[in-house]
Amino acid sequence: MTDWTLQAPVAGNGRVALVTGAARGIGLGIAAWLVSEGWQVVLSDIDRARGSKVAKALGDSAWFVAMDVAIETDVTQCVAQVLGQFGRLDALVCNAAIADPRNITLESLDLEHWNRVMAVNLTGPMLLAKHCAPYLRAHCGSIVNLTSTRARQSEPDTEAYVASKGGLLALTHALAISLGPEIRVNAVSPGWIDARDASARRAEPLTDADHAQHPAGRAGTVEDVASMVAWLLSRNAGFVTGQEFVVDGGMSKKMVYEE
Repeated sequence: MTDWTLQAPVAGNGRVALVTGAARGIGLGIAAWLVSEGWQVVLSDIDRARGSKVAKALGDSAWFVAMDVAIETDVTQCVAQVLGQFGRLDALVCNAAIADPRNITLESLDLEHWNRVMAVNLTGPMLLAKHCAPYLRAHCGSIVNLTSTRARQSEPDTEAYVASKGGLLALTHALAISLGPEIRVNAVSPGWIDARDASARRAEPLTDADHAQHPAGRAGTVEDVASMVAWLLSRNAGFVTGQEFVVDGGMSKKMVYEE
């Protein structure tokens, strides 16, 4: 499923999933994986051009809706479109996020940037859960929030991103208690996932050292995350809710000291 193409989609299972931030990276990988398992998948993103392109590439089981998850009217309109098109909703995957690669120092962190990161990374999943809950409840559906190992570990100058992901981890178990037993809510926390397009990976491949530092022997792929999300959305995970699943090749358990 690399590069958002599918080899042999299985017959439809009648279930509908909404995946946010699905125009690229992990979100796209999740959408592609679910399509391959027979889901109808609604991809949403603020990037209309790319979102429409990748949904078309995924085939008839994928559909694109533009949405800014931080704007409540966008969320309500998206949910209405999903219900209008399919008449049901079985799963919500909250992946849209501002990753904040700029690593802004605390002294330089302006409130506007902080608020935007919080709006997208934390308020967005709350709004989506709020407006999707009635329809998920009708089909004993499931929510998966994409958090991060950064919720528990930090590097310098990542306050906004780390705080938003820590908040999302807490929101996950709060929602699980509030929405259960009809709706299960879990979190997946990826570590180092090489989520770049194939062209970027070929142009600048990860080094042997990048892979070797992981106890699993390699950096992660979008499929590593997507397969975990798909399991959590499946009925095989029916007794699992309010939990965090770390997909990081063991890095968060590795003791590291400078020698």
